[in-house]
Amino acid sequence: MAAARTAKAEVTLKPFSEFALGGGISLMGVNMQAATNMNRYLNLRGAGNYFQYNVNNITVSDFSVAGKVNFATGGASLDYYPFPAHGFRLSPGVLFYNGNQIAASATGTTGSKIKLNGTDYYTDSTNPLGLNATLGLNTYKQAFTMTTGWGNMIPRKGGHFSFPFELGAAFTGSPSVNVGLSGWACTNPSDAADNGDTCVNMATNTGAQSDLNTQVAKWKSDVNALKVYPIFSFGVAYAFHVR
Repeated sequence: MAAARTAKAEVTLKPFSEFALGGGISLMGVNMQAATNMNRYLNLRGAGNYFQYNVNNITVSDFSVAGKVNFATGGASLDYYPFPAHGFRLSPGVLFYNGNQIAASATGTTGSKIKLNGTDYYTDSTNPLGLNATLGLNTYKQAFTMTTGWGNMIPRKGGHFSFPFELGAAFTGSPSVNVGLSGWACTNPSDAADNGDTCVNMATNTGAQSDLNTQVAKWKSDVNALKVYPIFSFGVAYAFHVR
């Protein structure tokens, strides 16, 4: 009986004899994976993530805002199982494609304001202040990844189902921050109703553009920590014999 139990503990698999498909959720949206076994210790795994969300006509600080979250990635990893009969693994990998970004646009109403480099700008009543912004989480379209996790998509003890969990990071580079201004705004709120002396074209005025550039530099510093993007996913996978 003991010998039988020992033989059942781990199934001997020929290289590339098993294939698995999986799905789940991650910090980058819906997660899809496929894997095959290379040898006792290694799997080759491909993974993709996708998420898209749009929002329109919401009001934030007297601005009408529309936004879009667009996450899309694809990559591959080499899963190393130091103890093949167990699920723990280490997985160096690479993103071949990274399209993660967040975009938003906003249009002000009379009296609404934004602060740029310490200066308040109040939107003009006849030609409202507009803002378009993009946060790019894909400075490196191809990026190195390093993760760890539990759950072998090709179970070494036989069976078909597994429940893989993954935690790590993608080294995607410092996020890009791009902001553009349109319309007119005034530094004196009383001028906003009648396009007074302190109102300027935000797209062309030297002072406004200087304040914008300084503010964008601060925002870039604030999001610099996201140059290492967290990876977290869990789901279910099914393995089957192919040869």
